[in-house]
Amino acid sequence: MAGRIGVVIALTTLVSYLHILRTMRDESLEHLARHVEERGQREQAIFVLVEEAHALIKQSFEERLQAGSQEAPTSRFHGMFELRPDGTIRTRPQGFDGARVPGVWVAPGVKVDAAFQRRLLAAYDVIAQYGPAYRTRNANTYIMLTEGVNVLYWPEVPNWTLEAAPDYPLLSSEYSIIVRPQENPQRRMAWTRSYKDDVSGKWLISAVTPVDQDGQHVATLGNDVIVDELLSRTLIDHLPGAHNLIFRDDGQLVAHPDIKLDSTTGGYDILAARPEGSRPGLATAAQQAHLRSIFDAVKRREPGQTVVELPEYGEYIAVARLQGPGWNFVTVLPESVVTSKAIEAARYVLVFGLVSLLVELLIMFWVLRDQISRPLQTFTQATAQVTAGDFGVSLESSREDELGQLARSFELMAREVRQREEALRQANEGLEQRVEERTRELKDVHQQLMRAARQAGMAEIATNVLHNVGNVLNSVYTAAQLARERMSGMKLEHVGRVAHMLQEHQGELTTFVTQDARGRHLLPFLDKLGQNLLDERGNMLELLGDIGRYTEHIGDIVKVQQSHARMPRLQEPVSLAELVEDALRINAAGLSRHQVKVERQFAPLPSVHTDKHKVLMILVNLFSNAKYAMDVVPPEERRLAVTLELAAADRVRIEVRDTGMGIAPEQLTRIFQYGFTTRQEGHGFGLHSSSLAAQEMGGSLTVHSEGAGQGATFVLELPLNSAGLAHAP
Repeated sequence: MAGRIGVVIALTTLVSYLHILRTMRDESLEHLARHVEERGQREQAIFVLVEEAHALIKQSFEERLQAGSQEAPTSRFHGMFELRPDGTIRTRPQGFDGARVPGVWVAPGVKVDAAFQRRLLAAYDVIAQYGPAYRTRNANTYIMLTEGVNVLYWPEVPNWTLEAAPDYPLLSSEYSIIVRPQENPQRRMAWTRSYKDDVSGKWLISAVTPVDQDGQHVATLGNDVIVDELLSRTLIDHLPGAHNLIFRDDGQLVAHPDIKLDSTTGGYDILAARPEGSRPGLATAAQQAHLRSIFDAVKRREPGQTVVELPEYGEYIAVARLQGPGWNFVTVLPESVVTSKAIEAARYVLVFGLVSLLVELLIMFWVLRDQISRPLQTFTQATAQVTAGDFGVSLESSREDELGQLARSFELMAREVRQREEALRQANEGLEQRVEERTRELKDVHQQLMRAARQAGMAEIATNVLHNVGNVLNSVYTAAQLARERMSGMKLEHVGRVAHMLQEHQGELTTFVTQDARGRHLLPFLDKLGQNLLDERGNMLELLGDIGRYTEHIGDIVKVQQSHARMPRLQEPVSLAELVEDALRINAAGLSRHQVKVERQFAPLPSVHTDKHKVLMILVNLFSNAKYAMDVVPPEERRLAVTLELAAADRVRIEVRDTGMGIAPEQLTRIFQYGFTTRQEGHGFGLHSSSLAAQEMGGSLTVHSEGAGQGATFVLELPLNSAGLAHAP
């Protein structure tokens, strides 16, 4: 028993661990997905603002280009800018303050005509208007003309346009290339790679938008966005046990907690193979493989999928797409962070179960020793004493449990044997009284069980069991009444007359017995009287034996029901043949009293994975209903046929056919409705609850009848394996 309890505890621990693990994993993954989505919305805000600003500045620039097409720009142009000896055109340094107004740098060799001057002045006016307005959001704001012009507002580097080299590669830089028509046919905003600014020491990313006029690319609107805080939050602000990283769709790594990134070396490309340890702070071979696996998993994920499992590393990764530069914000959560909590909970369940097992064993040991073992030893000694002829036994009969009842019955039996006829009479009266008391108690219990069963929807099994117990008690009562009648019919008054006659002729017994007409019949009469008393005693002992067997039968019925009532309502391998026999055994007394002949046809079947308790309830209901349905036919025609066979490759069929009153066609559609019954004392929920139980197990309960007086056939079909179906509540 301790081993079985230990197995139950182990299974409970395993089930608890799996349940907790699944629950915590689902909650953690849901929290992970929600966290990454919220982070993505928050982190992309600066890029969304840049896109909105670009749309506004571009519209204003295009309007100025159109509005300034007729004005004469030459005087204003030469008043603001000058030609340098190095061939460049720059802002005049007299009174120039780069922290308040934009500067201009024009590459050498640019053809300066009126159209060019108009475009440059329009760009200058737009940057002068919007550059200071967006100073708090961006590092700088600029417009580059395709001829090689940079109109720049950069308050942190106010003299850039004055100090830039004449051969500065403006048109060959990444922010100029990615807006060319061949590189950007959709003419949308584009984002450069992240880089570390040499002047400010901050990490930047450039956003550029092409500006076309009459189908020609004439200018590029741009901003340098500071992403230092975003990268810092990425590395520092993360879920417990997790870490964050950012990379572009082309494999360019933007942020990683363990890999040092330096724009002077071109950053780190996840897709490019590098020798391990090629430079301090770069990825090891293991880190490179890990990053490649994360990158591949992100690219393979389904549209709209946020969380992806990385089983080879025991991790979960959550991805958020940052609008604008198209960065992938990734949070990596090790699976061990989830499983550690589940293991801790399972360990608590295991320890608690072991302590409970120890306490249960101690309680069981005490109960068995004091409540079972010692009383049984006393019974053994009393049995040996009675066997030796000493009927003056004394047992502990003050207990109110089964052993106390057995002790009282044992003492009563000893007194009855010693007192002969008087003990038999007292035993008969006492037994009759106890039977009546037990009958009343069982009727009360029956009513209580009926109320509880109606509330739980499972009253039919309890009703059948109690009905069978009542049948056996009727047999006990009948046997007791017969014993009483036989006791009353014993001719004990003849013994008194014989004794009186012998007392009258005490002095002449020999003469009286041999010569007197009445005396000569005395000895044969005594012989017959003795034989009659022996026969009556044998009959009464036989009736008492019947009472004992009926009482044992009550115990068997209760044990069979208890053995099934203790079973948990779980899916388990079940032998249907044994289950059918158990149901027949529960109804055995009723079937015997109703003189029903049972016919069995059991085909060999494998074990069925189902709910044993529900199947037993259904079978007991069907057998009980068939028993009452055959009351209207002669006893010799009462036959109950039970067939067990395969209905299909994956289903079994249990067929219960009776020769009873049958079912009218108009009642077939209502037979499984709650409250419908054809018996006056019926409750109308047995077949209803049986039908529901069959459906819960993935099976069905159907009925067929040719009509009234033609009998009925109930068919219960069950799947061979009902695992995964809904359990009973």
